[in-house]
Amino acid sequence: MRDYILMKSRLEMGIKPALGMRCYLLDCDALLDIVCDIGCELLESGAETYRVEESVSRIVRAFAGMEASVFAVPTCVIVSITRTGGGSETKTRRIYARGTNLDRVERLNDLCRRICRGELEIGQARGALEEIRNQDAATPRRRMAGFILIAFGFTLFFGGGLSDSLCAAVIGVAAFFVCLVMQRLEANAVFINIVAGGVIMLLAVGAVSAGLAQNVDKIVIGTLMNLVPGVALTNAMRDIMAGDYLAGQTRMTEALLVATAIALGAGAALMLTRLL
Repeated sequence: MRDYILMKSRLEMGIKPALGMRCYLLDCDALLDIVCDIGCELLESGAETYRVEESVSRIVRAFAGMEASVFAVPTCVIVSITRTGGGSETKTRRIYARGTNLDRVERLNDLCRRICRGELEIGQARGALEEIRNQDAATPRRRMAGFILIAFGFTLFFGGGLSDSLCAAVIGVAAFFVCLVMQRLEANAVFINIVAGGVIMLLAVGAVSAGLAQNVDKIVIGTLMNLVPGVALTNAMRDIMAGDYLAGQTRMTEALLVATAIALGAGAALMLTRLL
């Protein structure tokens, strides 16, 4: 038997009911499902932990007129709400993969604002969420273009010549395909960055040995900027400053592991080239 939340508290608090909600009973499971899904999508797309908790709390308040206990870390979201008359309902969602998709974060934030303004009911919010999931701005072509521009631009920035930058752009394409294939094989982030760092170093040394470029270090540094976990480090510091020490330490550990993996892969490849 489904549990329901009495919604008369919405009117007592002066909160405008969401569009189309004429009944005073709200499906508890549906509410927990939508808020957990939105929270997970935000975390998976690279949103800050404290913003995820705030967004979920605001959505529950907008739909049910009550407070929710929300606990979010980079690997899971836990939401608990109290039913009128006693008892509580809690739902936990595990997060296995995370990345950076700021376009999706912006769309999800806009969805949260629309819900809080009372423009959507749960069914409409579910449809809008599915639409956001199906609209992926980070297509493989755009990601590859990003790898090329970052490798080319940072190689110039660090003092490389035009030939170095062009070689870095080509190596950036190779690094992109390495990451893409390994992500589809569901390899973990540490192993992906070890392999990608090694491939970048080997190709850079090969390009200089073939006379196509002059500076191995500039090519390697410029291309490796594609792998540096800058957003993760920034979010870790923001979470720590916001008081979410556990989430901040988790993100910081993940970012440091990725950075170590990049250095390990590039260093191992450099040692291999010297032995050969």
